[in-house]
Amino acid sequence: MNYRNVSRRGFLGKLTAVGVGSMILPRIGLSQAPLQKLPASLKGRKVLMVWGGCECHQPRQCIDIYEPWLRSLFADVTVSNTLDAYLDEKLMDQTDLIIQVWTMGTISGDQERALLNAVKRGVGLAGWHGGLGDSFRQNTEYQFMVGGQWVAHPGGVIDYHVHITDPNDPVTKGIKNFKMHSEQYYMQVDPNVKVLATTTFTGDHVGWINGCVVPVIWKKTYGKGRIFYSSLGHQAKDFDVPEALETVKRGILWASESKYQPSEEWIHPVYHSLSKI
Repeated sequence: MNYRNVSRRGFLGKLTAVGVGSMILPRIGLSQAPLQKLPASLKGRKVLMVWGGCECHQPRQCIDIYEPWLRSLFADVTVSNTLDAYLDEKLMDQTDLIIQVWTMGTISGDQERALLNAVKRGVGLAGWHGGLGDSFRQNTEYQFMVGGQWVAHPGGVIDYHVHITDPNDPVTKGIKNFKMHSEQYYMQVDPNVKVLATTTFTGDHVGWINGCVVPVIWKKTYGKGRIFYSSLGHQAKDFDVPEALETVKRGILWASESKYQPSEEWIHPVYHSLSKI
């Protein structure tokens, strides 16, 4: 089906006719407040980095990539290898940003509530790969907060492409499409995230997903808190790819402003409203 030279109304009508109700629609003709600039310094910002879970994703090594960079921007950084950090009320009250690198673990009810409540109050949350998108498989409210959950990486470590879908957002501005040799995450994703980059699956490993487009980088809100996620970063060497490293750095900076900048407006539901029918 050729969508070239089709009006927005005609485009949506054709989508409805062919039953494409779950694809990510282009953001055509949407009004939006000016995008906020990323901070040049994190002076005065308190950052909590929590790592653990499956060693397959090298959580400590990944922390070691970003902790020195955060300190170079004058952030006040606390590093913890226990989820009990979320139970430290004084620490959580003072924290501006949480960076979590914790794959396939379990989180207690008290720990989860403390994390969820902190983000609802306005603490930013940032992370990558399984450290944020495959952390606590039994905790659906946690997954609702993050905006997605890993379900598969067909073929394991493979070559694939990442496509920048929003060249105007500060997180991806100036970054071109790029290649990865890593796990290509097939995610179940909240339709109300702001997608910044995607990847397209081939049928080489699982035939029935040939051509499926899945978000790679997104941002969203949960309560008053900003959430940034990238599915890149299977192991520390993934961040040798400059674009993978840079987008996470920028996403961290964006999330760090959670308490200090107004929420961005980008709500763009995927599914058509039937209220007028």
